Amino acid sequence: MEVPKKLVNSVASCADDALAGLVACNPGLRLLQGHRVVLRADLVAIQGRVALLSGGGSGHEPAHAGYIGKGMLTGVVAGAVFTSPAVGSILAAIRVVTQAGAAGTLLIVKNYTGDRLNFGLALEQARAEGANVQMVVVGDDSAFATLKKAGRRGLCGTVLIHKVAGALAEAGASLNEIVERVSAAAKAMGTLGLSLSPCSIPGSKPTFRLAEDEMELGLGIHGEAGVRRMKVLPADEAVETMLVHMTDPSNASHLPLRPGASVVLVVNNLGGLSCLELGIVAGAAVRCLESRGIHIARALVGSFMTALEMAGVSLTLMLVDEELVGLIDAETTAMAWPNLAAAPAMSQRQEVPVPIEGPGTAQHETSTGPGAAQAQLVLELVCSTLLDMQDKLNELDREAGDGDCGHTHARAAQVAAAPWHRRGCPCLSARGAGIPRFPWSNWEAPAAPRPSRSGCVRGRHRQPQPSSSLPWLTCCWRRWVAPLACSTGCS
Repeated sequence: MEVPKKLVNSVASCADDALAGLVACNPGLRLLQGHRVVLRADLVAIQGRVALLSGGGSGHEPAHAGYIGKGMLTGVVAGAVFTSPAVGSILAAIRVVTQAGAAGTLLIVKNYTGDRLNFGLALEQARAEGANVQMVVVGDDSAFATLKKAGRRGLCGTVLIHKVAGALAEAGASLNEIVERVSAAAKAMGTLGLSLSPCSIPGSKPTFRLAEDEMELGLGIHGEAGVRRMKVLPADEAVETMLVHMTDPSNASHLPLRPGASVVLVVNNLGGLSCLELGIVAGAAVRCLESRGIHIARALVGSFMTALEMAGVSLTLMLVDEELVGLIDAETTAMAWPNLAAAPAMSQRQEVPVPIEGPGTAQHETSTGPGAAQAQLVLELVCSTLLDMQDKLNELDREAGDGDCGHTHARAAQVAAAPWHRRGCPCLSARGAGIPRFPWSNWEAPAAPRPSRSGCVRGRHRQPQPSSSLPWLTCCWRRWVAPLACSTGCS
């Protein structure tokens, strides 16, 4: 197993370089000299209010520094990648906010041994100096059927705790009140992850291996083992599997979820999932929850707490009432918090009606003249051949394009063939006997096909030439199907 490529300056400096870049691009943030600590630039604004500090190992960006700002965190203490921050840096951050006039300091910590130990030691030292400091440990993992000695791991639900605590602090709540409220919210929350690939610390090999046809359920944000490996499922089935596991009463870490409950849903990209896939998962989650009679008061979709480049997703559910929803909706300047609509998520929304067709735009009736049957036979054969050609055309397109030319032409053929499918055409439904095939064995792929200026690989439509039996197929292809393929999205 090879060490994956990373776009860093050096392994040793990557955490510091990432924080420096974040601060350079955000005028509301400041670094604490000599420490891997990021703070609000307007510390004067926290005078008389509770300061909120969080942090942990780097590699989970935008967590945690992306959640610094009015209405969320006051500061963050970062460690090296997947490594707990130093006690000295945590203590320095507590001292800074205390000296800035904070009415107390709350440490929000994910439930990992190193984080609990180091933040806890800093808390004790700060209290010995007279600071008013408390700590809340977040454990929202819903993976394990039997609770581990260390408790539930802290995952993406921690971000919701940042938001709730930040809104309370901004409203002037006391330290004790914030601790009580966020502790209750943390207990009514569950998160479960699903991964298609491992992640890798810069300079190191991947943290684990997954077969090409496998996915892992319930893994941690550092690549810790999950509860089950299974064959890759379609998105709808994968989401259903996740929600069943999260809410199964036999699971000791489950989230009790009953019809009529109201939740905040977080669909979190673990780092390497495409936005396309994330949208599919989000839609599946909304539909699945609705089918259970769950009201989705708010839905957040994006990258909130990642595991470097892991291709995977986590789902977080927090049981909420109107008061909690109001805290989620409260204003914040934190850069990584989404511009969230103050409205519920739902799978069925009213669609924009189709525009009225103007005069002269109506489709002509299909011709039934003497040449119609012959024309239909020609087009049936062209479409049938294109469906057989997908792999060949994709192979050609990979030489100079994005490798989807065959798929594009196949889609065009399916669109063109739809009327015949509806009539049960034997050519396309069963590749009927007696229909000639394109003689692929008698032609060679062009050496260097070149895409057109538009990006459509038109040259490839003209290159393959039948050697003998179907000279008219190429003419049909050029005249009718190639333009149709381009109009259906060849790029």
